[in-house]
Amino acid sequence: MAIAITEFRALYGFAAIQELKDVLRTVPEVEGLIGHEHAAKLMSFKEYDAGNQVKSTLQSAFANLMLASKDMVSEALSKLISRLNIESKIRTLTDKEELVLSLERQYQEDVGVLAALFFNYVKLSPGEALHIGANEPHAYLSGECIECMATSDNVVRAGLTPKYKDIQTLCSMLTYKQAFPEILQGVPVQPHVRRYSPPFDEFEVDWCLVPADEVVTISSVPGPSVFLVITGEGELHAESLSGGKKEAKEGDVFFVPAYTEINLSTHKSMQLYRAGVNSRFFS
Repeated sequence: MAIAITEFRALYGFAAIQELKDVLRTVPEVEGLIGHEHAAKLMSFKEYDAGNQVKSTLQSAFANLMLASKDMVSEALSKLISRLNIESKIRTLTDKEELVLSLERQYQEDVGVLAALFFNYVKLSPGEALHIGANEPHAYLSGECIECMATSDNVVRAGLTPKYKDIQTLCSMLTYKQAFPEILQGVPVQPHVRRYSPPFDEFEVDWCLVPADEVVTISSVPGPSVFLVITGEGELHAESLSGGKKEAKEGDVFFVPAYTEINLSTHKSMQLYRAGVNSRFFS
């Protein structure tokens, strides 16, 4: 799960079939990479179509794109960027087209620039959150966020990175679900505290935003948790802390045992996040 601290941009999951059909209609450079047969099949699907046939076709098309030769990707990108630069002088480019130009400046000749056209382009304002299911493609593009993850033994990369890429593994493991992600706004659980609970048991995150010169009590939770101070200064008071209190400032991290109430006294406005086991696990 990613919670936006600033304006935040990401790619997440495959776009709906109608958006993919729009890509094939307006970006001819892509069709040559995914194959004319797969392009024709995708164009034949309706918005309400679902099931293994759509998934299989999308998987094959996406794999063809991602596994295309470097020369083919370079040629397609060169044509696409040149065309968009010309068209930008006579019309307003779409958000996705502007994104492609931006990504190509940073990741030249990277197939991930073209892959971005297949995904949902998600924009989050501060305080909005996105939960990411297992085996779903995603990329954080810009902005700052708090990320909380369940225990995992792998990160598989395939594009928009200078790091090692394992494209075949990525293409084989994805779910190929098509849906725009749910944007979480968080739920107020007490004054100054908003909770983000994804639909799985491993974790939830509390966002604590406390004005300067305030004293607030942050309620206990039934599991252990970790606090991260993003901004501000103050004091944490709790029985579990050495001496019963601790100075807290930007960058500090505190472990808090289960069923431990925290009293927070702020010197400056403070922004903290608490990550712990999802409350539904204990219900």
